[in-house]
Amino acid sequence: MLPVAHIVLSRLGQYIKEIKVKLLRFGETGAEKPGIIDTDGNIRDLSGIVNDIAGETLSDNGLKAIRSTDLNSLPLVGPDTRLGACIAGTGKFICIGLNYADHAEESGMDVPPEPVIFMKATSAICGPNDPIIIPRGSEKTDWEVELAVVIGKRAKYVSESDALKYVAGYAVTNDVSERAFQLERAGNWTKGKSCDNYGQIGPWLVTKDEISDPQNLPMWLTVNGKTMQNGSTKTMVYGVAHVVSYLSQFMSLHPGDVISTGTPPGVGMGQKPQQYLRPGDVVELGIEGLGRQRQDVIADPE
Repeated sequence: MLPVAHIVLSRLGQYIKEIKVKLLRFGETGAEKPGIIDTDGNIRDLSGIVNDIAGETLSDNGLKAIRSTDLNSLPLVGPDTRLGACIAGTGKFICIGLNYADHAEESGMDVPPEPVIFMKATSAICGPNDPIIIPRGSEKTDWEVELAVVIGKRAKYVSESDALKYVAGYAVTNDVSERAFQLERAGNWTKGKSCDNYGQIGPWLVTKDEISDPQNLPMWLTVNGKTMQNGSTKTMVYGVAHVVSYLSQFMSLHPGDVISTGTPPGVGMGQKPQQYLRPGDVVELGIEGLGRQRQDVIADPE
């Protein structure tokens, strides 16, 4: 059997030719190094150029320095290496709820008059192919393919017209959710969103200049090979620029902050009858131009 990282890279050969800058992090959990995909689809080690995919690296100058690097001079990384979350130093993992009208409808909720904001614990962040872990007591662990927006420089009180200037790039994320914890227990949504391995991000960060329109990206998700979600970012209620501007009115956004922008219809909660993840299931998801993820579903080993 081919290693997962090799499968991900080989299946995305068509995207490699279209996208020039894909930043990633590779290695064992907690010891990841920065990397980049070269024009042949190989992983190259960036640790001699930058400390990590975080902080100043995400600024316009930092990304410009990476662009000027001769990728062929960088060390090659084996295709079987683990991929970590493509971003480090995330201080805030902010999510936007009910941001697709058809998803709000399947959830039995109204489209909100303003973006619904909730936070996902940063301890939920993991690599794109790390397993989905079913926590103790969970009966309703659900899937949500989403576009992640990564902030590149401090943003406060920014206008919608300027908002994209503060974005470093985009990535795929799976906003895994435990619906009973989220909706059937007292309190807010955070505890249903923050379990360990409930925030796969990657496989890579695609810089903003490589995505001509973040509001026109097809996205999909399958469970055990069956398509469950098949949508597009064009049906967002509140687009990326609006969301970044809106959030910046209430809090400063910093380099490495992640904004997960909502999901199209097709989640488990919206199925008739409802369908939730169980150990042994396999989830695959992706967004055009941003890559794909694959996750085995397992019970919490602790």
